[in-house]
Amino acid sequence: MSTRFKAVDRETPYLLPPSVQDWLPEQHLARFVVDVVSKLDLHELKMPYAGVGSEAFNPEMLLAMLFYGYATGVFASRKLEQATHDSIAFRYIAANTHPDHDTIATFRKRFLKQLKPLFLQILLLAKTMGFLKLGKISLDGSKVQANASKHSALSWGHAVELEKQLKEEVARLMAMAEAADAEKPEGMDIPEELKRREVRLEAIVAAKKKLEQRAAERYAAEQAEYEAKKEKREARRTAGKSPRGPEPKAPEPGVRDNDQINLTDEESRIMPGSGGKNFQQAYNVQAGVDTETMMVVTEHVTQHANDKLEVEPTLKALEQLPDRLGKVEALLADTGYRSESNTKVCDAAKITPYLAGGRESHHPPVEARFTQPPALAPDADVVQAMDHRLATIEGRAVYALRKSTVEPVFGIIKSVLGFRHFHLRGLEGASGEWTLVTTAWNLKRLFNLKSAADRTVAAACLKASNMRRKRAIGNSPRSISAAAMSRNSATTSHQILWREFLRSMFTFCDFETFTQLSPTGC
Repeated sequence: MSTRFKAVDRETPYLLPPSVQDWLPEQHLARFVVDVVSKLDLHELKMPYAGVGSEAFNPEMLLAMLFYGYATGVFASRKLEQATHDSIAFRYIAANTHPDHDTIATFRKRFLKQLKPLFLQILLLAKTMGFLKLGKISLDGSKVQANASKHSALSWGHAVELEKQLKEEVARLMAMAEAADAEKPEGMDIPEELKRREVRLEAIVAAKKKLEQRAAERYAAEQAEYEAKKEKREARRTAGKSPRGPEPKAPEPGVRDNDQINLTDEESRIMPGSGGKNFQQAYNVQAGVDTETMMVVTEHVTQHANDKLEVEPTLKALEQLPDRLGKVEALLADTGYRSESNTKVCDAAKITPYLAGGRESHHPPVEARFTQPPALAPDADVVQAMDHRLATIEGRAVYALRKSTVEPVFGIIKSVLGFRHFHLRGLEGASGEWTLVTTAWNLKRLFNLKSAADRTVAAACLKASNMRRKRAIGNSPRSISAAAMSRNSATTSHQILWREFLRSMFTFCDFETFTQLSPTGC
């Protein structure tokens, strides 16, 4: 039995030079990214180039490469460089050129601040395309590992002990160097050992100064909060009312033994991981997601392990969005964001808050889904009004949108794309890279929304084309001649030839074939 396979020919050259436009299908994410980047205002990226020396790579191409890389799970500059050789999509974006990893890394680090306006431009583009209209926003956060190990963290207590130990070792080494007949371990180089310890001592001294500075800033903030609480209690006493709660405790100045600083990335913080069972050196990334499109509309990075302080920055970012994007109506967030002050801030901004009061059970009684709460008291405050809103059937349905909108965004970014740690250090570097991640997510999401809309239009046009074809067949001479032949048993050869001709014509003019020639099908 002979088996025939298609020939695998890697040697025969092309008769004509291949075009990069032939490498990818029309509906491909890489084409979409290149098209969108070509429509962005990249003046701030192109102006810093002085135009002297050798020709630089086009910032438009490098930006499209970064966007596509972060949208497909390729983050490291060396992997991006390798992808320009291995991946057809990256070769298309780079126009068959190969920027080295140093060029890619330098470009990314150099233009981090310029990414913020591009994030907004893409949101406006989504609005222009008819996909984005602000309404309800789901807010959530997640811990992303910093580009530093938690084992490089140094606490104040350990720094004091280590500094004392190093100073004692330096004294012994100095004494050993001064004594000509002193015994020393074989292979020991006293000048090298002294230099190593002096460098470590300098690092410890610098770290202690930064810890002292942080402690002073913390004390000033805690003292201001303490004074505000005291004034509030005195005001209640003056009004003849009893102060609520225990007396506030005055803050203690100075550095605490458990205050820590990381020697690799000093702006990162030790934060509890998922479930609080482990700790990691991380940043807390925040994202506000539109519930209709799952596009990220606000994003920022914070050093706070707790989310309660992140509602106000999110509201400020929402206020800065252009009016063309629409008005935010509601903010959905889990119990980590809940506080009286956050509820009042949302109410002052005329945004309806849906901040959960606690975790709900996964299997509530069936009656709970259809039970309305008692009527709201006339003198209820904003927190009580929010709790009543969350207890209604409509409120539960609105809050349920949170787990199906913002949580999948973090799940896909971290588990599918694999973005679990930052590649840049410092708060500014982490913030810029998170902007890059969310911008790439929005591009990919916009591409999927556009593709779905195109398929819907194509299906509608196909249905309309089929209906037109059926009407045309019903009114064709073929149907008329068939009816005439049913009434007259004497069928002439001319009628038979005419019927066969019509059948072949309608088979050739198949509307389904023509609908595949364009994305819309029209």
